[in-house]
Amino acid sequence: MSAAPRPTAGALRLVEAGTTRPRSVDIGDYAHRMTAHCPYLAPSLQQGLTTWTVYRADGDAEAVQAELFHAGAQAAEWLRPLLSRPHGLLRCENIVLLGEVPGMGHRGLLAWPHWALKNLYGPVGVMFGKFYAGEEEVTAAGHRIPAAPASFLPVRAAVRRRDPRFLHATPDLAAALAAADDDGRDVFEHTPTQWKDIRTWARDHLPPPTPSPSSPDTPATPPRSSS
Repeated sequence: MSAAPRPTAGALRLVEAGTTRPRSVDIGDYAHRMTAHCPYLAPSLQQGLTTWTVYRADGDAEAVQAELFHAGAQAAEWLRPLLSRPHGLLRCENIVLLGEVPGMGHRGLLAWPHWALKNLYGPVGVMFGKFYAGEEEVTAAGHRIPAAPASFLPVRAAVRRRDPRFLHATPDLAAALAAADDDGRDVFEHTPTQWKDIRTWARDHLPPPTPSPSSPDTPATPPRSSS
């Protein structure tokens, strides 16, 4: 499979593929500042192993979500054979979303694809995160993470001794991630392959709801998490 995901048709327009220095969004300063929060990021950047594929939304919300999911699965399948090679833990492919969709913000657009991908690929040791443009995050330890200049889904190798603790709301997923082993399985062998069916399947893996103010653009979406 090519290192650069193939462009999807319709709701997402491919702007840049697999670049270490995207021209369509200024990510350099943000990535440098994030090295203070991730011990793997600085060496990854130095070795050119952090890449960015940029898409622009050009469709309705459900179509954009479906193609974000497709782009995430492509990125995961490209990474899987590379993660066991030298410096595999330093590889990270980031799926960037630009543009707006009427009636739904980026939080709603990324939430379901992220949730489904995390549950599908966690057991084979691939971790998905999500960050929203302009939103400053706070870690569990109380450290402030810089606001991202664009919304994106990072796709990388799971760190079994570290990542499960970010999944306290989903103990089954945390356990699967801690014991992750990529045996080459087809992650879709026992799951649907159409987006509507995948989203229904993913609902079965939702953690118990926690009281929180509802957001007008994210009805019935999974809990927010950067991991």
